[in-house]
Amino acid sequence: MKKALLFFVFTIAFSSSVYAQEKGVDAQNDRIRDNGNRREPAINGRKQDTGVGRGIDFGRGRTPAITQLANPYKFTLRRDAVMQAVEELIRERQMLVDSTASRAGEGVFVTQPFTFIKGAVVAASEINRYAELPPATARGWTRGRYSLTVEVQPVDGTNTNVSVNARVEGRTDGASGAEWTTLPSTGIAEQEFLVALVEKLTGSSPTETDQ
Repeated sequence: MKKALLFFVFTIAFSSSVYAQEKGVDAQNDRIRDNGNRREPAINGRKQDTGVGRGIDFGRGRTPAITQLANPYKFTLRRDAVMQAVEELIRERQMLVDSTASRAGEGVFVTQPFTFIKGAVVAASEINRYAELPPATARGWTRGRYSLTVEVQPVDGTNTNVSVNARVEGRTDGASGAEWTTLPSTGIAEQEFLVALVEKLTGSSPTETDQ
């Protein structure tokens, strides 16, 4: 009888010890899981792909929106200063002035065609940014280019208007050779040049309300 009682007490003590150890491990695991699942603002715990923390940034690398400026754009500057800035900006953007088509004395600058994209895989989407492609087109575009016509005209002694127009072309390569097609401009090339010119002349980025 005494042996049976001692065995019963020993069994209970051993079971309690095991239960306490298992409970401690579970509590520790619970703390680890709780710490890993924190969802405070700007803190996403150890898991970075869901929740309200940083997570995955699907907006990274997107093309920034172009500020829409008036075209012609009025500068509160003398005409000669604006003309000099236009010529410098054309060179900075790795474009060349077409001396035969330009009339610098009249404030008209025409650039040679500038190739902005090459490659059949990426050409169509990039050309579609700068030009309006025909609907349901089946053409295999391989390159895109544009030329700019920039006119600098005085308003009075201290104000100058600058207008920019782009001729956008897309190239296809077929059995008969390369063919360039003129496409309607979306205005992106013009806006990019005007924004860069405003930044060059004023030292700050323009806003959509600038006139």
